[in-house]
Amino acid sequence: MNEKKLYKSSTDKKLAGVCGGVAEYFNMDPSLVRLLWVVLTVVSFSLGFWVYLIAAIILPRKSDVYPGY
Repeated sequence: MNEKKLYKSSTDKKLAGVCGGVAEYFNMDPSLVRLLWVVLTVVSFSLGFWVYLIAAIILPRKSDVYPGY
């Protein structure tokens, strides 16, 4: 069984690659994920920022999850 894993993208990143990795996981456009993340940050009074920061720290890189990338 080929299970999907969440990781930071190493090719589609602007800061740490979190939004690129989330976009790959859900098969979405990375720009849409980034836009939604900004809206979440503004609407929730910085909660999105803290979630991004924590994800950037704890999510592994794609090359760590799938060797050879």
